[in-house]
Amino acid sequence: MYNVLFIDTENATRSIVAEALLNHWGKGKFQAYSAGSEPINDINPHALAVLKNANLSVADAYPKGLDVFSGDDAPQMDFVFILCDKVRNEVCPIWPDHTITAVWDINIPTADDLYIDAVREVLHSLEARIQLFIQLPIAKLEHLKLKQAVAEISQQ
Repeated sequence: MYNVLFIDTENATRSIVAEALLNHWGKGKFQAYSAGSEPINDINPHALAVLKNANLSVADAYPKGLDVFSGDDAPQMDFVFILCDKVRNEVCPIWPDHTITAVWDINIPTADDLYIDAVREVLHSLEARIQLFIQLPIAKLEHLKLKQAVAEISQQ
């Protein structure tokens, strides 16, 4: 089982959608988590509606900060995906050398313009990348090849 963390700023839309998608499509092989560098109090209601319409569970999802994943008792991450450029330039926890990190920048309108169609587009973009990710022969690839393959998915 591989642990995967999706990070964005608020942990209210992109990372929540990615967590739900990977937990659905990668069940039994991956355990997905999400966090935000500046988490807000609630999941975006449009994200909840889109996920519900796609029959994806968010029963255990809630906005949380990176501190949840940086303590000694936190699950050890195998992969960390940063979903927005803003977070890339922020201070994030230092991940162990074996953790593969990549930036999968997913553009999303500002909160004022965050309509359900925009969230559907986020879902489709993430679904395409996650489908490619779960098909990677992770156990067969050496570390550098795996890191390159994961980074190349961001071009999709």
